Amino acid sequence: MSLFRGFIEPGKTIGIIGGGQLGRMMAMSAKAAGYRIAVVEPTKDSPTGQVADDEIVASYDDRQALEKLAAISDVITYEFENVDYEALKWLTEKTYVPQGAEIIKVTQDRILEKRALTEAGVDVAPFAVIETEEDLNKELRTIGFPSVLKTSRGGYDGKGQYVLRKKEDIASAAELLKSGPCVLESWIPFDKEISMIITKSTTGELECFPIGENVHVNNILHETIVPARISEAVEEQAVLLAEKIAGHLDLVGTLAIEMFLTKDGALYVNELAPRPHNSGHYTIEACNISQFAQHIRAVCGWPLLKPRLLEQAVMINILGQHVEGVVKQIPKQPHWNVHLYGKAEAKVNRKMGHITVLSDDLDDTLAAFENSGIWKK
Repeated sequence: MSLFRGFIEPGKTIGIIGGGQLGRMMAMSAKAAGYRIAVVEPTKDSPTGQVADDEIVASYDDRQALEKLAAISDVITYEFENVDYEALKWLTEKTYVPQGAEIIKVTQDRILEKRALTEAGVDVAPFAVIETEEDLNKELRTIGFPSVLKTSRGGYDGKGQYVLRKKEDIASAAELLKSGPCVLESWIPFDKEISMIITKSTTGELECFPIGENVHVNNILHETIVPARISEAVEEQAVLLAEKIAGHLDLVGTLAIEMFLTKDGALYVNELAPRPHNSGHYTIEACNISQFAQHIRAVCGWPLLKPRLLEQAVMINILGQHVEGVVKQIPKQPHWNVHLYGKAEAKVNRKMGHITVLSDDLDDTLAAFENSGIWKK
């Protein structure tokens, strides 16, 4: 268990493991509250490094670098779940990491995550652990087609996944087993994908952000619509589900929960992320507090703010292929809240930024993005 230090006063230093855009926006919220920022990240001049006070260029499992981070930080958090678990566990014994390491261990491994969700008493797609092609053939007799084979570790934005629609797909899907054990999941015929951000402080306070409705293109989050177009009963069910998961995992800090909603109103949890999430970026403009500022409050022992949606909104991702079109449109789009992350190279399908538009009419806003021609599906 991490060393407890309680309230971290402004002026102290928050250490962040990971230098991507989530760390950047976390750091900007922290600096607005008066904190200093230190970051460990393998790449120099990272999005977080650009706004940090101290930049340590090293791998995430470099214990010498982590020890240096601990020496200059009063509290340490992380911006993504692929932190080395053993190194993080070691770090919790030396300094204050309020989120601990166990939630990382669970959420960076789909097998452990599925088992934890089942133990928490929430519904997930029927699944099986697959270690060999023989396992795959056997479990497909029960789970059937269509189904999805996913690597247990390391997959994101559709990577490390294969959709099986017929027997002829088995050999190709089995290639994923070369990287280690996998999870085979039944295909859930969902009506919508929704997600919510829940935050729990070191003092035990728990707050949920408004639920977003997510649209994916090529397995990458394209846009989030808030509020999600769901019934009040589904909303209440999702909140209860989130609270149940947070309790089971002994959550401190931020947890994003992605869920499938079926036409009959059933909810299945798809994935967890123990940090701020792409689908929560709308909170910067559309809520009375952002997911990043709430996370800083949680790990620094401040009281949490009850999130309120100030205005309905649409958040759309800017990938590498969209950057040029977005920049050209900025002078013509007074309603666009544009966030670019400071990444050096705009690669195809790389998340380079996002735009949030506060909206009187969600359908009009969605149509305006579509008609811009920038986001060609």
